[in-house]
Amino acid sequence: MTDKADPKKMSFETAIEELETIVKRLEEGKVPLEESVAIYERGEALKRRCEELLRHAEARVEKITLDASGKPGGTAPLDVN
Repeated sequence: MTDKADPKKMSFETAIEELETIVKRLEEGKVPLEESVAIYERGEALKRRCEELLRHAEARVEKITLDASGKPGGTAPLDVN
């Protein structure tokens, strides 16, 4: 699996798609042990990437500002550290 893209640079959609493929392969139980360990580790990296992207998206949604009447009035800058 070393020929795959770096999870840290993947879009959410690409990472989740590959993660779903890994889960299916592991659930089938037909993968040799060493390969199972390697794809499990890759799956963990993909899971972390998806969680990171979801946290960023959630933070952006939370940054929507409301006007005096409680209606969305715009967005505030997202502080991503």
